[in-house]
Amino acid sequence: MDFDTEIDWDEAFEYLPGSIVELKAQPGVLHRIDFYEAMMVPPIWLVDDHRPHYPHELRIVSRREVQACSLEPELVQV
Repeated sequence: MDFDTEIDWDEAFEYLPGSIVELKAQPGVLHRIDFYEAMMVPPIWLVDDHRPHYPHELRIVSRREVQACSLEPELVQV
């Protein structure tokens, strides 16, 4: 079985660590995504919640603090 073909990459990049979300069942209560584990069902873990969630349970509020790649300068020798 090729696991790479089973991963929903669009969903993984939509629910990036650091994104602020709210549970649709608890509007107004904000949570931060801790990590997205593609091989887990459900795949989304929140910083302050002990159980994972499905994407349909969440509404993304902000991605302001999401860092998708390292922004540290690198020394390039020519």
